[in-house]
Amino acid sequence: MLKLRCVIERITFQNPENGYSVMKVKVKGYNDLVTLVGNLLEVPVGSVLLCEGDWKVDKRFGSQFVCQSWEEVMPATAYGIEKYLGSGLVKGIGPKFAQLIVKQFGLDTIEVIETDIQRLYEVPGIGKKRVEKIRESWEKQKDIKNVMLFLQGYGVSTAYAAKIYRQYGKESIDKVKENPYRLADDIWGIGFKTADGIANKMGYEKNDIRRCQSGIIYTLNQLANEGHVYAEEEQLVKAALNLLEAEEEPIRAALTNMIQTEEVKMEEEAIYLPPFYFAEVGTANRLLALVEGQEKELFIRPMDLQALSKETGVEYDEVQLQAIEEAIRSKVMVLTGGPGTGKTTTTQGVIAALKHMGMRILLAAPTGRAAKRMSEATGMEAKTIHRLLEFNPKDGYKRNDENPLEGDALIVDECSMIDIVLMNCLMKAVPCSMRVVFVGDIDQLPSVGAGNVLRDLIDSKKIPVIRLTRIFRQAQTSRIVMSAHAINQGRFPDISNGKETDFFFIQQEDAEKAAEDIVNLVKNRLPKAYSQKTSQIQVLTPMQRGVVGAANLNMALQNALNPSPTALNRGGYSFRQGDRVMQLRNNYDKEVFNGDLGYIESVDTEERTLMVNFEDRLVEYEASELDELTLAYATTIHKSQGSEYPIVVMPVLMTHYVMLQRNLIYTGITRAKKICVLIGSKKALSFAIRNMSVLKRNSKLKERLNPELAKKTATPSFISYAPENGSEVAAQAAEPAVSYAVKNVNSPTS
Repeated sequence: MLKLRCVIERITFQNPENGYSVMKVKVKGYNDLVTLVGNLLEVPVGSVLLCEGDWKVDKRFGSQFVCQSWEEVMPATAYGIEKYLGSGLVKGIGPKFAQLIVKQFGLDTIEVIETDIQRLYEVPGIGKKRVEKIRESWEKQKDIKNVMLFLQGYGVSTAYAAKIYRQYGKESIDKVKENPYRLADDIWGIGFKTADGIANKMGYEKNDIRRCQSGIIYTLNQLANEGHVYAEEEQLVKAALNLLEAEEEPIRAALTNMIQTEEVKMEEEAIYLPPFYFAEVGTANRLLALVEGQEKELFIRPMDLQALSKETGVEYDEVQLQAIEEAIRSKVMVLTGGPGTGKTTTTQGVIAALKHMGMRILLAAPTGRAAKRMSEATGMEAKTIHRLLEFNPKDGYKRNDENPLEGDALIVDECSMIDIVLMNCLMKAVPCSMRVVFVGDIDQLPSVGAGNVLRDLIDSKKIPVIRLTRIFRQAQTSRIVMSAHAINQGRFPDISNGKETDFFFIQQEDAEKAAEDIVNLVKNRLPKAYSQKTSQIQVLTPMQRGVVGAANLNMALQNALNPSPTALNRGGYSFRQGDRVMQLRNNYDKEVFNGDLGYIESVDTEERTLMVNFEDRLVEYEASELDELTLAYATTIHKSQGSEYPIVVMPVLMTHYVMLQRNLIYTGITRAKKICVLIGSKKALSFAIRNMSVLKRNSKLKERLNPELAKKTATPSFISYAPENGSEVAAQAAEPAVSYAVKNVNSPTS
């Protein structure tokens, strides 16, 4: 094995999942930059590495140094010092001042900062404030130096070491020594595999009980990311075996121990992480308390629905009136329906009726964008669920069972997005006197988080459900609406393009050409055709990876739409002033949440920070926090839930066949308000429409609401509206008529 000392110049490619990186590095004695490949995740530009590995010649990319192991070292050359200081590790020193300082002091730079920082005043342009900032940052760096050196010995990069220090402070070394696997639980961005790599270097064996326990927690979290609230015992053991490559006996022993210590909860064959168990049980108990504790005297006052129509100026159809009556009569109900079926109008009718009864009404939705749309539609204030519950990072949710919400009725929109944990937090804050109306489209994708809450509420048969299926005449003129309903019914939509349509299909079989066409559509054709800014156009794609995946399209669209040179680089991505970005995790300190969209308003290359504008609220990110952001010119359809965009462009190709599902395509199309453009092959679209194999989510909410269902297969209970006789257009796209009398909607009062 050979040793190579180098300075990271730029990151060409990085896989955030496994850490595989391709970097261009400067090596003494080489005129040109050298290609370095290996597991180098989170190593920032400017770092000085001592790498062990071997040279190889790649047929496609030429000579490369394949790194097997590495450690970060202090730079020994003027060039290395400049890069090191300019990397953002020291506040107050960016690339410009790093150059000036090193020009002044050369190889003595580190010594000067360490022992005689006052000499920095000799550098042109450096004043008192900056020197103080550098001093403070350098002292902090000295504090964490031991932590850094310790962690680097186990292959932990500077960026991760900084995160670890932020979490544990001076206890970092002791905490990591005690149990490196806790890193995966405590620090966002450090997964089980990173923690396992550290533990391996520390001498942990494959069958170590701490490793097995951490692997089980990791497996349960991975299953939760796929939507499962729990894992069946054998499913869990099998998944843990694949992950850990350990023996079965220590894994089962670790699981038994975790059940005994209640690190996991077991109920029959179901194994839960405690937060999910208590969320599911809590949600079910609270809903049942509302449903079974009906205060009948509240509901006996008749409502003059004709007077309501006159008051609102809306002529409600039969099912809409049923929905309004149900909202008056029931403590809990569900209103569901697809686009163009009058869900918003019905919700407005429900609000008017409840107001007429003198009720104080609260409105909420899972995301800021959905809450904003709700406000616009109703003319009333709608809050995100987090804001409604008065969430803050220090104290959690201020509104809870001890401090419930104040009001008589709560209407919650976009309920398909609500996962089991958020639902529990919401239901805790609902007093027994309040009634709740859940509104959402059951045919959309389920929540990103664990659970299938809206589906479970409907399937439980414990809660009255009204399903709107009639497509109103004004909506029948929209091919977006009609195509969405056709797809939802398993029919191929009308793809005959024309000047008057709002739904287009562009035939393109080749993924590379499709990606080029998408860039051209967003940059040139659509803005010109509809006089719209590019910011009004959103690309939605089934997958993250691949040529027409979100990652590749984002880079292509960024280069086409925003070639700004002012940028911060992180993990192979470039973040530029003007970029559209999305938050990837809930950050309660910054009050930004997974899926929030914003624009980079400014980039400070000296301070290594950037400001993101989220709906007129500025949020600062340091360079080490940029892994929380991703470019959002293109996003996955999953990430688009609860959002609407004037124009949507969506690739549908067989390269995405793994993800081509009916509800995915339906969700994507229904995000478009004015124009929807599909680009791809008829074969892929047809495949998606036929494919209803949605992954079944492990959830027991339905059975907890209605224990009888544990003994038999449940079927959803809907009130549906048959299209008008003679309306061929409506019949073509509407769902099949399933008619139930109002008294058969499982209302406790019927």
